[in-house]
Amino acid sequence: MIPWEHIASTVAPDGQQLELKRRGREYLVMAGGHDLMSSEDEGSSRALADLGCAHIDREKSALVLVGGLGMGYTLRAALDAVGPRAVVEVSEFVPAVAEWNRAELSTLAGAPLDDPRCRLHIGDVRRRIEGAAPDSYDAILLDIDNGPVPLAHQQNEAVYGAQGLAAAWRALRPGGVFGVWSFSDDRRFTQRLERQGFTTKLHRVTGSRKGRGRFHVIWVAQRPFGRKSR
Repeated sequence: MIPWEHIASTVAPDGQQLELKRRGREYLVMAGGHDLMSSEDEGSSRALADLGCAHIDREKSALVLVGGLGMGYTLRAALDAVGPRAVVEVSEFVPAVAEWNRAELSTLAGAPLDDPRCRLHIGDVRRRIEGAAPDSYDAILLDIDNGPVPLAHQQNEAVYGAQGLAAAWRALRPGGVFGVWSFSDDRRFTQRLERQGFTTKLHRVTGSRKGRGRFHVIWVAQRPFGRKSR
């Protein structure tokens, strides 16, 4: 078997150690010694944007927020899903991840950071959601950490709590979608989404773009029309 090759490492703003590794054509990011993301998970990362942006009219000047750059797959799929007048913001917590996407990982998803419709923001996506004007986004897509049960950055847990969901609700336009990628299912998170008022559907998708491998979970939670911000 081909051994893993160390490519780069960094320390996140919260002190977590991240390492970028490569084995053949596969890239892997590890957090604290645990697998955090792999280029083999392209299928489910793209599915988040495909499902989360399916309601968006390509003729309109939509605004989409992607939380977590990862290896660029969700961002690339979001840009592919919207029209030429749209803007897709991406919020990445770790500066080095953005640097890796401009260097070693740039060819994986077709260099989405170079798309003129993309706006990169370095920082906590929770702060960006909380600071957004009401009814701003057509979609908010979270592909951060391990999902509602965080692995790498413990502050991400607040994004999925009651206050985080209320902030996402306010930031979304009526009819807007809050999409969340997760390594596994979490019934308590589904219940929190529904208590907030979202119309929620759970999708199980394969991580690999070839339709094989482990399953991941995507929540598509829509803010209904006619429901005011809380």
